Amino acid sequence: MVMKKIALFAASLTLALCASASAQELQPDAINMASIDSIPPERPPEAPPRPEPGIIRLQALLDRAGSSPGVIDGYYGENVTKAIAGFEALHGLPVDGKLDSKVIEKLPDDKPVIEPYVISDDDAKDLVESIPEDYAEQAKMEHLGYTSVAERLSERFHMDIDLLKALNPGSAFAAGETVSVAVPGAVMEGKVKRIEARRQAGQVLAFAEDGSLLAVYPATIGSEESPSPSGTHKVKGVARMPPYEYNPKINFQQGNNNKALKLPKGPNGPVGSVWIDLTEPTYGIHGTPEPSLIDKAGSHGCIRLTNWDAEELAEMVKPGVVVEFTD
Repeated sequence: MVMKKIALFAASLTLALCASASAQELQPDAINMASIDSIPPERPPEAPPRPEPGIIRLQALLDRAGSSPGVIDGYYGENVTKAIAGFEALHGLPVDGKLDSKVIEKLPDDKPVIEPYVISDDDAKDLVESIPEDYAEQAKMEHLGYTSVAERLSERFHMDIDLLKALNPGSAFAAGETVSVAVPGAVMEGKVKRIEARRQAGQVLAFAEDGSLLAVYPATIGSEESPSPSGTHKVKGVARMPPYEYNPKINFQQGNNNKALKLPKGPNGPVGSVWIDLTEPTYGIHGTPEPSLIDKAGSHGCIRLTNWDAEELAEMVKPGVVVEFTD
């Protein structure tokens, strides 16, 4: 009995220490001071069990530099490798997607990547209880807004919602409360002349009029069932917070819906917060209600970005911008 009690005590102590270490790893100071030099050049074969402070810091710095990693989640996934490759291309370095000393030297690192934020009254406005999966049910709603303050903040600060909650354990995410958030970079500015949608790489590259690279984004570009178009097309226009016109005869079959539906606007709509219309009918570049699934789940032929990346790109394009789909 004594030995059993000792074993139980030891197990409890181990769990407590592990929990304490895990919590310590996700403290703002631990992330802000995490060493990027210790991150291996290539992704490990297996994902770690929890977010890593160094990866959180790396993702935020890449985001600030104009090479989006998608959601900042603390995991060394494919979108991190793509963002490193995009950063290399932006700075004229050999492009191999490997984190090396040359990449680290050029990363902007002039302020903390995690800072406090005071939740405002506006952050809690216009929320909806939930978003049903069925389009017919969505069509009955007034708007497809955020379902919580945490979801709104996670998108504003380019974070995975699970990471936001892990950084703020016990938070009610109520107005007046101070929470820790990632601090992404300023919105990229410039005039885009040409866009490349690279299907195999799962990336969108935006080029300036002089041919220089402006920004790089991870993207979902079609799927096996609904491939994206081929060749060269052009931007027709931009719609912000667009409603969504669903027609199973033109688009795709969603659930048991067999008639046309008009879904209301909102960041949790099927095309997210922005639609960049292309000259190829029914195709566009748009946002998403599920940013964590970018390049992890197929699209219905369009180019899908996180809402914040689509919004940034939308500010830099105008009608006539060339969009080229490549393999």
